[in-house]
Amino acid sequence: MKIRHPEKVNKPINPLKQKPNWIKSKLINSREFFLTKSIVNQHKLKTVCEEANCPNITECWSKRHATFLIMGEICTRACAFCDVSTGKPNALNSNEPFKIASAVKKLNLKHAVITSVDRDDLNDGGANHFYNVITETRKQNPKTTIEVLTPDFLRKGESYKRVIEAKPDVFNHNIETVPSLYRQVRPGSRYFASVELLKNAKIIDRNIFTKSGLMVGLGENKDEIIQVMDDLRSAEVDFLTIGQYLQPSVKHHPLNRYYRPEEFDELKFIAESKGFLLVSSSPLTRSSYHADKDFAELKEKRINETNAQSIS
Repeated sequence: MKIRHPEKVNKPINPLKQKPNWIKSKLINSREFFLTKSIVNQHKLKTVCEEANCPNITECWSKRHATFLIMGEICTRACAFCDVSTGKPNALNSNEPFKIASAVKKLNLKHAVITSVDRDDLNDGGANHFYNVITETRKQNPKTTIEVLTPDFLRKGESYKRVIEAKPDVFNHNIETVPSLYRQVRPGSRYFASVELLKNAKIIDRNIFTKSGLMVGLGENKDEIIQVMDDLRSAEVDFLTIGQYLQPSVKHHPLNRYYRPEEFDELKFIAESKGFLLVSSSPLTRSSYHADKDFAELKEKRINETNAQSIS
C-alpha cells in the first residue's frame, strides 16, 4: 500500500481527463520482458519503471532496459505530480551497489540508468551511496556507460560533488516544471537550486554530459517553457527531454491539458535552435526512455563538434 503525507492524501479530488488517441503505450509481451522482470525480482531491486507507473515499461523491458531506483522506494518528499510512495524510508542497503552491478551484468546493458528517491533524512542526501553504486557497476561492467538521475541534494552543501567524483557518463537532474508552478508541483524543491546543481556539475567535470527533463501540461505557458530552456542552456545543459504530464490519480496535481504531437515537434525545434546537443520531445518521452540510443547519439555529436573545432 502506498504511503502518502497527510497533505498529499487530502488534496482536492482532481478528475482524470481521458487520454487522446496519440498517447498509447506499446504493449509488448515478450520473452525479454519477463527475463528483465525475473532479473529485477531475483536481485530484489526497485525500478522507477514500476514505482512511478511509467507508461513505457513494457516497451523498455522488452529491450532489457530498466531504470534502477536506489535507496529504497519511499521518498521523503511529496511532489504533487509523482506516484512514488512518500513516508519514512528504511535504512540504506549496503549490498545494493553489488546487486545493481550484478543485474546490469546479467541484463548485458550497454548503458545503465540509475536514479533514486529523495533522501532528505540522510546527511549527504545519499550522494555517497550513488558513488558506491556507480563505482561498483563500473567495476563489474567496465564497458557499460552509466547515467544517473539524481535528487537536488537541497541543503546538503557540496555533497553532490561525491556523485560527480564517481564520473558517471551522464549527470541528469530533472527541472520538471516552470518556476511559477514549483510551490504547487514541487513544494520541497527550489527551481534555481536545481539549475545551479546542473551548472556546477558541468563546471566540475567538462567531460560529463548534463541532462534535464521537463513535463508539460501542468498549467505552464509557452513563454515559461522557453525561459526554462534558456536557464538550462545558461547552465550549459547538453540534453533536454520534454514529455507529457500524465496525472497518476485524482489526488495528484490536475492535468491542465494534453499537448498535441506537433506542439512537441515545435518545442523540439525551439530547444535545438538554442544549442542543446540533443532534444527528445514527444508525449511519452521520459528521462530514461531510449537513454542508451540517445547517449550514443550525444557522444557522436560531441565527437563531431570537437573535430569541427579542431579543423577550424
